[in-house]
Parts: sequence; C-alpha cells; structure tokens
Amino acid sequence: MRVDKFLKISRIIKRRTIANEACDAGRVSINGKVVKAGANVKVGDILEIKFGNNTTKIQVLSLNESVKKEDASSMYKSL
Repeated sequence: MRVDKFLKISRIIKRRTIANEACDAGRVSINGKVVKAGANVKVGDILEIKFGNNTTKIQVLSLNESVKKEDASSMYKSL
C-alpha cells in the first residue's frame, strides 16, 4: 500500500492530498529513510512523521483497504 494512502485510511492525516504533500516535503520516513508518497509500506514498518516541532513514530500493524472510523487506530501502534 502507498504510504500516503495508509496515512489517510488510518486517519493519521485527514486527507490524502495533505499526506501526499507531507511526503513530498520530506516529512515522512519509513524505517529511517525519507520517502515520497508512492513508497510502499508493509506490516512491521516504522513510520516517522514530522508535524511542525512534533515527531510521531508509529509501527504498522495491518494494511486494510477500508476501515471504520473506530477501527482505524488498530492499524498502527504508537511508539
């Protein structure tokens, strides 16, 4: 699954266009490597997202094409 799509479906970032812009600006990294929006994310990957001065680190637990709002947080674990 593309990293921008994962960020949107898991509701870490509200809209896919915003997730795409964050990736293109170099604010998203997978396993320590800065990636573009089209990079593939796999179960077990560690994502690091920079929001201003804050950095969020998460581990991918599952890849679902669609999830309910209540179940979105089950797709990742905060580190």
